[in-house]
Amino acid sequence: MSKNRFQSYLNKHTEAAPLAVFRIFFGLMMLISIVRFWSYGWIDKLYIQPKFFFSYFGFEWVKPLGIYTYILFAIVAIAAVLVMLGYKYRMAIIVFFLGFTYIELMDKTTYLNHYYFISILSFLLIFLPANRYFSIDAFKDSKLRFQQVPKWTIDSLKLLMAIVYFYAGLAKLNSDWLLNAMPLKIWLPSKFDIPLIGDLMTESWIHYAFSWGGAVYDLLIPFFLLYKKTRPYAFIMVVIFHVLTRVLFPIGMFPYIMIVSALIFFDATFHKKIIRFIGRIIKTDVSIFNSGRSYQQLSLNRKKGVLVVIGVFFLFQLLFPFRNLAYPGELFWTEEGYRFSWRVMLMEKSGYAQFKIVDKNTDKWFYVDNSDFLTPFQEKQMSFQPDFILEYAHFLSDHFSSKNETKVAVYVENVVSLNGRPSTTFVDPTVDLSQIKESFKHKNWIIPFNDEIKGI
Repeated sequence: MSKNRFQSYLNKHTEAAPLAVFRIFFGLMMLISIVRFWSYGWIDKLYIQPKFFFSYFGFEWVKPLGIYTYILFAIVAIAAVLVMLGYKYRMAIIVFFLGFTYIELMDKTTYLNHYYFISILSFLLIFLPANRYFSIDAFKDSKLRFQQVPKWTIDSLKLLMAIVYFYAGLAKLNSDWLLNAMPLKIWLPSKFDIPLIGDLMTESWIHYAFSWGGAVYDLLIPFFLLYKKTRPYAFIMVVIFHVLTRVLFPIGMFPYIMIVSALIFFDATFHKKIIRFIGRIIKTDVSIFNSGRSYQQLSLNRKKGVLVVIGVFFLFQLLFPFRNLAYPGELFWTEEGYRFSWRVMLMEKSGYAQFKIVDKNTDKWFYVDNSDFLTPFQEKQMSFQPDFILEYAHFLSDHFSSKNETKVAVYVENVVSLNGRPSTTFVDPTVDLSQIKESFKHKNWIIPFNDEIKGI
């Protein structure tokens, strides 16, 4: 694209209705998610009861706030309501982004791809004029009321959705997923009790159909959503795919979030119908927002600044998922570069880790009872993820060195199974993990994978 064509694209405007509808549904989904999380008692279970929390490298300072964690969740819920209503929008979306991301970073044990998706999506929304149409802000102040917004603001949401889907599809192009139907061959038979389709879940052809179908769906659905003639059928597939995913797997609100987010691909006429419907419910004259005005950045410098931030943001989203190429070894085994790369539900991994504490002065040793420090969920996640194992080893070193007033070494006897393979040694049992510093370097204390998984 030439410079002139690109500049022309940046100056194009389109109806603001899709951006307003996206804002409303995003805020609503986030509110429901937080209320659901709270009502299930997960704040207490995941962020208050545990004695120890696993940190992301570089974010060790982010910790749960004790009983005040409830206040944090309440603030994020209020921010979600304000985003939905479009009231004090800029402040609300910034508070939501910071609060939700803090929650996501409090304990690595709870990592999910869709938490990361919500964080980066809310970050993107900070820079989009999502409150300029059908919002309390625009209702109260005519100066904020614009019927049209820059086309790129809506296209940026489409691009982010397309990256998530397409990269998830690329990740499925591996031999375990396509040739062995793993890990669906392990997971699906346990769903035999689902009404109507339960009996099919034990059939091998279903496992392969779901594996191949999932890969094709993720790779092609963004393009079918972009093309007007295939869009309605593609959206039906989005609904079927995510509802089926929700029925088969306990992944919370993510399927519903993806369904409503996919509405951004529809044209403005469709979104205006939604807005008129909402307007009738809340008895608001929608025509007041049809000002005929086009939104412009306040200044050329601000516009350039926003575009630079958005450009860097998308460059990061395009490149960061491939950082695993900088590491040797099998990605599914070492997990170096696995997170934040849209590799969704690609492996079934389990492990067993027994830690040995050795007094360096006397050579006396003992085994640690992990349940003294970790919840069952934390222990399960720790047992097969190397950065978890290393962080926990350092915690044990500090704990027992302080308790016994002596220097201790920490070793682990650790076996891991990947996608149904026999369990094999994962971490070198002769390495004192207390002497290993966490970094972005390759973890050469992981025993190499004794098989091969071909693919991207």
